[in-house]
This record gives sequence, C-alpha cells and structure tokens, in this order.
Amino acid sequence: MLWGGRALFYLYMGCLIYFLFFSERYGRTLSNREYHYNLELFKEIRRFWTYRRELGLETVVVNLVGNVGVFVPVGMAVPLLYERFRRFPQVALLSFEVSLVAEVIQLVAKVGTFDVDDLLLNTIGGCIGYVLFILCRHIWRKRM
Repeated sequence: MLWGGRALFYLYMGCLIYFLFFSERYGRTLSNREYHYNLELFKEIRRFWTYRRELGLETVVVNLVGNVGVFVPVGMAVPLLYERFRRFPQVALLSFEVSLVAEVIQLVAKVGTFDVDDLLLNTIGGCIGYVLFILCRHIWRKRM
C-alpha cells in the first residue's frame, strides 16, 4: 500500500508542477515574461474578494479556494507516507517551504507571480490536510 500511496503522491506533485509552471490556462506562457510579485499580505486576497463580481466566480474560486485546496493533499499525504512528518509544526513548515520554493521558481522563471498571499493560502491548505489526516487516523483507529 505504501508504494501505491507514494506513487499517487508523486503523480499529484507532477500535476502540481505542471499547473504551477507550464499550464497555459493559468498564464504560464513564454510571452510577456516579466517579474511579478506581491509582498503585501492580504493585498491579492482583498482584491479578489473586492472585485469578485467583475472577475467572476471561477477566477475567485481558482485563486482563493484553489490555493488552499491544492495543498490539502500535502498535509494529508506527507504524515501518512513519512513517519518523521507526523507533527503539526513539521507539516505546516513543510507546506510553507514547498510553497515558498514554488513561488520563488515562478518569480525567477517569470512564469507566475511571487505572492505572499499564495504562501499563506497554500500553508493553510497543508494545515487543513494535516487536520484531515488526524481525523481520518482517529476514525481508523476507532474502527480497528
């Protein structure tokens, strides 16, 4: 089971890498390559919420909910697959670190925006995933 779980996790990571760095649907093209960044916490979150009607529901959900949701599997899978990551601070820090690496690569490669709001939302997603892992583990242990 463990090898299958790891294989699924690596497949998920491959898909995440594709969407973060290569997906044309999310603006990852070679044209118009400039540095884009946001260093003000809550600036983009506030902007997406303020202009939600003009931007459309899909854009807001993809940006706000998507940034949380895309990291939930990290928070669930890492403690399940790797025993040394079974504590909340470890998973929260790992989620932040993975998100930070992704944001820096997007900035340096000019294929996205370095956004501190994404760091926050991704880390929250990892933390939610960890809570779900704990809940599932608790339910699993009660059934056994």
